[in-house]
Amino acid sequence: MSAQTSLQKPPRSGARTIFSVTSGNFLEMYDFMVFGYYATAIAKTFFPGDDPFASLMLTLMTFGAGFLMRPLGAIVLGAYIDHHGRRKGLLLTLGLMALGTLTIALVPGYATLGAAAPILILLGRLLQGFSAGVELGGVSVYLSEVAPKGRKGFYVSWQSGSQQVAVIFAALLGLGLNHLLAKDAVTEWGWRIPFVVGCLIVPFLFWIRRMLEETEAFSQRKTHPSMGQIVRSVGQNWALVLAGMLMVVTTTVMFYMITAFTPTFGKTVLMMSDKQSFLVTLFVGISNLFWLPVMGALSDRVGRRPLLITFTVLMILTTWPVLHGLVGSPTFAHLVEAELWLSFLYASYNGAMVVYLAEIMPAEVRACGFSLAYSLATALFGGFTPAVSSYLIHATGDKAMPGAWLSFAAVCGLIGTLLIGRMVKQYQARHRAAPVSASL
Repeated sequence: MSAQTSLQKPPRSGARTIFSVTSGNFLEMYDFMVFGYYATAIAKTFFPGDDPFASLMLTLMTFGAGFLMRPLGAIVLGAYIDHHGRRKGLLLTLGLMALGTLTIALVPGYATLGAAAPILILLGRLLQGFSAGVELGGVSVYLSEVAPKGRKGFYVSWQSGSQQVAVIFAALLGLGLNHLLAKDAVTEWGWRIPFVVGCLIVPFLFWIRRMLEETEAFSQRKTHPSMGQIVRSVGQNWALVLAGMLMVVTTTVMFYMITAFTPTFGKTVLMMSDKQSFLVTLFVGISNLFWLPVMGALSDRVGRRPLLITFTVLMILTTWPVLHGLVGSPTFAHLVEAELWLSFLYASYNGAMVVYLAEIMPAEVRACGFSLAYSLATALFGGFTPAVSSYLIHATGDKAMPGAWLSFAAVCGLIGTLLIGRMVKQYQARHRAAPVSASL
């Protein structure tokens, strides 16, 4: 298959399927990004205090707390999807995500409800996290099971691609609000508008997802294990899940660093304007959207592991020097250059990693195993990246310290990639399985 063929658009039915299944994933990432973009305003609304840093940290920790629910959602909802089907599970996760978003959009601030306000916001985030624990896995598994032979990397890359559309949309909305409203108005009430917008598009997303058909791979299975059997099977393959988690650490830390943390980093550390920070985020989203399908298609041709190893090594070697150079000369142009380089590294790694993770999981527990590996990494590392980065800067005084966090994440990904092949072979030998994929 030629590079030109692999990069062609999928046929109309394929494009329609990709759009339908990734639409809910768009909402999930849109909500998470909006919370990160408006962390400062949310801090003043729900976590007022005399110390701006403490207030911001409480908000970022609330942002991260949503990720702590992801492993639970991965197990409960992942088992539901593996037992009842991909379509039913994706409809359920969309409904739960919508309810969490509605809570954040409508809850009055601390001045009105007192301590109940931050508690309700936390509950909304936990509900979002519970849903998101399997949303990404469900979408990735669905796309991997409906993709034509030799195009899994390209198809599955659109799971992450839909997240970039959410980043772009949220950044454009942020730019529009900052243009139309005064800064004080955005801080006081304007930040709620993006959440309301998210609620308004939910009915359309439900309509789109209801048209999904069950995957042939799931429908043709004669038996579907019970939730208890799925959980036990995942437990038996715990080493495979943990190795997958190490791989995901790299992509989740990189993603939340260059998207959710960029506005906060630009405004509070580099002293950029809101407009400049949102513009950089917009550029990052566009860059990610371009590179993800390109590198996903490339992984279909050259294999997953060569890309995974190459780009984790590049991350280890370049992330800290790039951020060190940026803080030494904190101009808007340098911020764009740094973020676009990190975007290229992230998208190149992720384009191969997500489909690789879907391929290595046993078919009977694919959604649950994938989601658990992904949600553990996101809960323990990715979701707290904004908070960890802010703390490292505050504790050391070195504004480039987030680069060290990125390098650590890349080391995790490299270790996971080097170990995973042997674990897959051991699993295949134990279960006398056929090769998982020629791309492994």
